[in-house]
Amino acid sequence: MRILISNDDGYLAPGLAALADALASIAEIVVVAPDSNRSGASNSLSLDRPLSVGKAGNGFYYVNGTPTDCVHVALTGMLMERPDLVVSGINNGPNMGDDTLYSGTVAAATEGYLFGIPAIAFSQSEFGWPNLDAAARMARDIVERHFDALPAPYLLNVNIPAIPYEQMQGVAATRLGKRHAAEPVIRALDPRGREIFWIGPVGATKDAGPGTDFHAVAQGQVSVTPLQIDLTHVTALDALSSSLARGGQHE
Repeated sequence: MRILISNDDGYLAPGLAALADALASIAEIVVVAPDSNRSGASNSLSLDRPLSVGKAGNGFYYVNGTPTDCVHVALTGMLMERPDLVVSGINNGPNMGDDTLYSGTVAAATEGYLFGIPAIAFSQSEFGWPNLDAAARMARDIVERHFDALPAPYLLNVNIPAIPYEQMQGVAATRLGKRHAAEPVIRALDPRGREIFWIGPVGATKDAGPGTDFHAVAQGQVSVTPLQIDLTHVTALDALSSSLARGGQHE
C-alpha cells in the first residue's frame, strides 16, 4: 500500500512524525507537508505565486503553501505513482462539528478525495499532543481496517481522545455536531499604536448529543465521521425552482 501523508501544523509537527512512523510499518509512505503552521487554511490553493518544494533530513518534503497545495502538488507533479490512500494529521487539537469547514487537516484529506483517492483526516481531542503514541497507534488501526462497505472514494474525519490506548472505548460512526457562533475578536494595539484584531476562540458546543462526534469523544470513543463535498441545499432547491418559475410568469 502507498500512502501520501500531509498535515496543517507543518512538517516539523510531532503529530506528523508520529503518524508517519506508525504508518511506515504497514505501507510505503511519502510525506508532503507545509513548511510552517497553516492551521485554519481550509481548502485554499495558492494561485498568486509559484510554490517551491524542499526536502528535510528525515525525508519529509515541505511546501511553502497550504495543506491543499501540498496534496495537489504531490498528486499532480511530484509522485510517480498514485497513492492508495491520502492521510492527514495527526492534528494538534480537535476537528469536530463546524471545525471541519476551517480545518487545513481535513482540507488536505479532502484534496485527495477530490482526486478520487480514499482519504482520512486524523485529529486529537486536546491540544499539545498528549498520549500521542496512543493516537498514532489508533490511526494505524483505522488505516488497517477495510472500509469496503463505503462508496469509493471515501473521506473520513477521525477524532481520537487524548487518552492512553488501553482506555479508549472503541470506535464509533458519528455525525458532525455543531458549535455556537465563535467568540468576538480580541482587540489589541500593535507596537505603533495601530488597532489589530485576533480571531477569538471557537464557540462552545451547541449540538453534542448522542450520535455526534463531540459526544463520542467525550465518552472516550474514537469518532469516525464520513464526509461529503456536495454543498447543495437540497431542501431549498425545490423552493428556489418554484420561486424562479413564478417570477418568470408574465401577465
